[in-house]
Amino acid sequence: MNYENVVIETGKDFVASITLNRPQNLNTFNTQLAVELNSALKELDAEKGARVIILKGNGKAFCAGIDVSDFFGKDVMAYQKWIECMEQPLVTMSTMKKPVIAQVHGVATANGAGLVGAADLAIAAENARIGLTAINVGLNCIGPVVPVARSIGRKRALEMLFYGDLFPAQEALKMGLINRVVPEADLEKETRKWAAVLAQKSPIALQIAKKAFYAAEDMDYKTAFEYMNEAFARLCSTKDAAAGIRAFLEKKAPEWKEE
Repeated sequence: MNYENVVIETGKDFVASITLNRPQNLNTFNTQLAVELNSALKELDAEKGARVIILKGNGKAFCAGIDVSDFFGKDVMAYQKWIECMEQPLVTMSTMKKPVIAQVHGVATANGAGLVGAADLAIAAENARIGLTAINVGLNCIGPVVPVARSIGRKRALEMLFYGDLFPAQEALKMGLINRVVPEADLEKETRKWAAVLAQKSPIALQIAKKAFYAAEDMDYKTAFEYMNEAFARLCSTKDAAAGIRAFLEKKAPEWKEE
């Protein structure tokens, strides 16, 4: 696919990146960006040279939500199709094999906050701000709140949903919406470093862990353990598991075969 609204880069360290590239519009979602982002996520998930994916934004902001310039003139079915397209990348991230790290700067609002919640991990600049702000224009972030609520819990998620406030990065860290806060000048470097460390872990172990985690989220307590134990048994039977254990016992660096 030819991309105009996102930029894909892959590195020799098995870290790839997707950059939202509508800086003049604060990387807000239009239909084309939504479709391209969804395609880029799937493309890198299938890319052998990528084990970890960084999601970031070009310009002043990570992502300021949805571009509402084409909001008017739709019927109910058209609105549903429109919003499903905008939110599909949030769903796709949970179905991918590979971990996605959100690199957040400037603002991450509405669907942008949803991207942060949907990413497996998130690191933010200390001056970044995050919020479910659609209530302030008479709408609501009832799609993006789904991954946000799973990160921070019901009470804080409803506060974000109802009030539409912007939360500073340190507050988002305390809430559990992001994992790390770093100085803005170090954001790019620290994100890359963090991703590169993750990319050295067993790809098979990461992929099985991610799939099992999301599948078990909606299970009852006992069923979740049973499912996780089955996933762990499958992992133990892989060549990479044997290679990792052998390398640990022999005090060597493992060489992953991804099988």
